[in-house]
Amino acid sequence: MNKKVKAILTVFLIGLMTLVSGCSERQLNKVSHHHYSNYQSEKVKTKSTKETPSQQLAESVLTSDIKQQLGNNIKYNGHGAFIIDDNKSSLNADRNVAPYAVNEIDKLGRPIQGDAFINKTSRQYRNRNETGNGITNWKPQGFKQVKLSGAYSHLYDRGHLLGYANVGNVRGFNASEANEKNIATQTAWANEARDENSTGQNYFENIVRKAQDQNKTLAYRVNDLYEGNNLVPSGALIQAKSTDGSVNFKVFVPNVQAGIKINYQNGSSEKSNN
Repeated sequence: MNKKVKAILTVFLIGLMTLVSGCSERQLNKVSHHHYSNYQSEKVKTKSTKETPSQQLAESVLTSDIKQQLGNNIKYNGHGAFIIDDNKSSLNADRNVAPYAVNEIDKLGRPIQGDAFINKTSRQYRNRNETGNGITNWKPQGFKQVKLSGAYSHLYDRGHLLGYANVGNVRGFNASEANEKNIATQTAWANEARDENSTGQNYFENIVRKAQDQNKTLAYRVNDLYEGNNLVPSGALIQAKSTDGSVNFKVFVPNVQAGIKINYQNGSSEKSNN
């Protein structure tokens, strides 16, 4: 092999080793910087962030009644939701109990709370059709569906308090979309959005899912908040705390949809400029 060929091969090998080293370092940094406090989550973009509610729209549900339920420490997070009590959960995670998931409804039959203590054994990895929790025709109160154009094809989802993937493997828990104690009328954005720039309920559920996947144990609670006797909740108060302290958040996801004005009394809606 002549000197010229050797020189070319040497340069090529050095370049290849540099590339591999750089990729490994980026992967290491990605893992080492991944944490759960302050609601960090995967950077997954499933819907257009252009349809993230404006601050004005998000704040439209913060009536005096809802503010009273949330308390005085409410801060907009810049991505559609609100940080409550400086993002510190009031839940007690220091308990030695078996995993559980329970729901509570009020005297009007509205789902108001999903409370759980969960770990990896609570996670449901199979899809709904495999577990018999698939499509249903049952509708929660105020579910007046409207077709939309854009990132979301419809206005409403059957919105769960406790998510199927988070608690679907808890023994005795009804994880179906027809569980009237766990399902309420929720906008597609509030339910589905899970991008760091568009923080719907799925974004925060994903934090909990990832913690469960890493064998963490968590206290987890979701409260749907209603104004007066409205059928449709104004939003969901979501909080979680892990036993090791790595997960600790408390947030409020408003039940809103960009470009739509909702009548929370009965679920009807109309187009809006917000």
